[in-house]
Amino acid sequence: MTAETKMAEPKPSMVNPRQFVFPISSANEEEISHVLSSVSNVVKFYGVDKCEVIIVVYSKGIKAVLTNAYFFDKEIQKRLKSLMMYDTVEFIACKNTMDTYEIEEKELLKDVKMVTAGIVEIIERQLDGYIYVRP
Repeated sequence: MTAETKMAEPKPSMVNPRQFVFPISSANEEEISHVLSSVSNVVKFYGVDKCEVIIVVYSKGIKAVLTNAYFFDKEIQKRLKSLMMYDTVEFIACKNTMDTYEIEEKELLKDVKMVTAGIVEIIERQLDGYIYVRP
């Protein structure tokens, strides 16, 4: 028998969505896959219109959002692009990481946004009420 999850108040809605921030900082494909699965589960559970999800990629995790990720499991990239289709799921890349690895903006997948420092983005999102989730 499956137990029902008790929803905290206020219940998620379009006006009051649940807000989450997930980091991807590893190039390990199993870890990236796990984050994407967790994001998919959150979106499926709450509904795409009742949650906002930010995925911040930095350090070696930048690999997840590169257009030339030929070394990358194609299934993972399909799942990532599928999540990008939702208006309430946003991928953000760290410009400091991009500079370190000499990655240009044109090498990012379409619709990936950039911020100066990925870790600062995570901190500020938490201070703004987002729940930090590290699967």
